[in-house]
Amino acid sequence: MQQEKLTTEVQLFRLRGNSLTQEQDEVVREVPITIFLNDQEFVTMVCSPSAIDALVAGFLLVEGIITDRKDLLGIKVLPEEGFVWAETVQSNPAESLFLKRCLASCCGRGRSTFYFMNDAGLKPVEANFTVKASQIKALNERRESQGLVFKSTGGTHGAALCTAQEILYFYEDIGRHNAVDKVLGRAFLDGVPFNDKFVLLSGRISSEMIVKVARVGVPLIISRSAPTDLALNMANSLNITVVGFVRQDRLNIYTHPERVVIDDKE
Repeated sequence: MQQEKLTTEVQLFRLRGNSLTQEQDEVVREVPITIFLNDQEFVTMVCSPSAIDALVAGFLLVEGIITDRKDLLGIKVLPEEGFVWAETVQSNPAESLFLKRCLASCCGRGRSTFYFMNDAGLKPVEANFTVKASQIKALNERRESQGLVFKSTGGTHGAALCTAQEILYFYEDIGRHNAVDKVLGRAFLDGVPFNDKFVLLSGRISSEMIVKVARVGVPLIISRSAPTDLALNMANSLNITVVGFVRQDRLNIYTHPERVVIDDKE
């Protein structure tokens, strides 16, 4: 696994009208990594081969395996073997509950809101953070301009962690979940607080994305794409603002609109 090399060249036959030509093109790389947690095999995932330490830290964080920087003793990446060794201070009950189904109802409506046991204890996000609509649009354009691997291959998702003024971290990955884990993981490793930031992404806002931002206390998640109904139900319950379809001069605010300030002059 070649660290940081995200694309590779391939030969292809391209048909334009009735003309067939043989050409070279770039495709995105996809690699498997296996995480060993405290010397026990934990999970195997596929990802783009960059920022693996941030990906693993973010994954452990959003899954509830670690909650504080001091919980994580270290991450050792062995790129050639495709192995990552992560060590925590002590075993967390969340490890044994990882991926176990949970069908607990929410708010008396008899609806299965949290599918996995580790998600059932999430609490509403408490944050007074606000951002202007014009800032959202500007930062989304900046995120799209940074997606160089997507521009060359069309095969990645992009995610960014932002303040109201700037993009702090940006990563691309073949998986939209991985891209979010990478930006959250890097901020976690750097000791950056989350309650005055927002996540900006290219792909669909699903319920899993809401769980990720709720876990770390990010109050706002924004995408150029659409949310799902379950994501919106969960976001309402967890006090998270969801903004979708950010395109040039428009955007949709689905939940908790008080965090988006409409500019006086748009």
